[in-house]
Amino acid sequence: MNGALEYRFDPEAVPTPAYVVDEGLLRDNLAVLASVRERAGCKILLALKCFAMHAVFPMLAETLDGVCASSPHEARLGHEEFGREVHTFAAGYSEADIRDLCETSGHIVFNSFAQLDRFRPLVRELAAKHGREIELGVRINPEHSEGAVPLYDPCSPGSRLGVRNAHFDRDNLDGVTGLHWHNLCEQDADCLERTIAAVEANFADVLPRMRYVNFGGGHHITRSDYDVDLLVDLIVRFKKKWGVEVYLEPGEAVALNAGYLVASVLDVTQADMPLAVMDSAVPCHMPDVIEMPYRPHIVGSGKAGEKAWTCRIGGPSCLAGDVAGEYSFDRPLKLGDKLIFTDMAIYTMVKNNTFNGIPLPSIHRYNPETNALALVRSFGYEDFKNRLS
Repeated sequence: MNGALEYRFDPEAVPTPAYVVDEGLLRDNLAVLASVRERAGCKILLALKCFAMHAVFPMLAETLDGVCASSPHEARLGHEEFGREVHTFAAGYSEADIRDLCETSGHIVFNSFAQLDRFRPLVRELAAKHGREIELGVRINPEHSEGAVPLYDPCSPGSRLGVRNAHFDRDNLDGVTGLHWHNLCEQDADCLERTIAAVEANFADVLPRMRYVNFGGGHHITRSDYDVDLLVDLIVRFKKKWGVEVYLEPGEAVALNAGYLVASVLDVTQADMPLAVMDSAVPCHMPDVIEMPYRPHIVGSGKAGEKAWTCRIGGPSCLAGDVAGEYSFDRPLKLGDKLIFTDMAIYTMVKNNTFNGIPLPSIHRYNPETNALALVRSFGYEDFKNRLS
């Protein structure tokens, strides 16, 4: 999440705060994914938990096979707006969830055999009622960690995600056609290679009984230094060895480095160091900066002390930690300057909120071929008010 691409749109034409998604950069990512899909003979899904800007779904659907959802609302969005396959996984479902999902999802993946046993009859009943084919899957825990941060490691000790080998009920696979795992986060194909080895060691007797296996997300396929050849080779070998179809469900790779958050400087003041306040609140508009945490890149900036003038940049909210980080610039910032944060399409847009009553950023599309900026959606008081009662 440290993209450093320059922007191609006119920031002065954007009312701030605003997200801008560059359609040309999206298409560049899709070209890479299309190549992987063709060479490996796999299917690729969009992870809606990462990027769910449905205004560009028609573009994405030209390349991707569908979406993976984490809730009935995401599944409905994928069903209504994407129009291709819908796969759903959640750590737990209610009966109401299952009834909704049976109208929108073609694949429902369970996190435990208890949930599979509870809902398998209902899924079959509703699938027949709606005249739909719904495949059942089970999420496994490879018990192999590649992530360095426990918060983002589904295989960390005590993880509630996925069934471990010792608890996998091999005699209870009636109607189960797929296995799913997920243990990567912004990682390369060598991490997947080691994960596959762990899965094969633990589930070699189960894999041949499946129609498909889903390798999950976290594959940074469209990053410039990602080993695409190794990924393709791993998929081809796995398919041949086990006789299954393979799915990938990247989120970040689809919109990596394709989006920006544009903010304006509201004030520059002096405390124990220069402080710049912008009209974008970090906990509202880019909460992963606090949650991950990480320091987002601003076009034209350097690290603290790298350039002539250093300041701390934060937002207008009451939270003392509403801070993006410390940055240096060739000259001091001034009122009205535009700050352009990169790689802001992924996770930021789906996680934003209206804490303090701060308005959500407007959403814009940029077409580099016509140099046109198009407003997709703006938000106001009613959007804030109607969330609360």
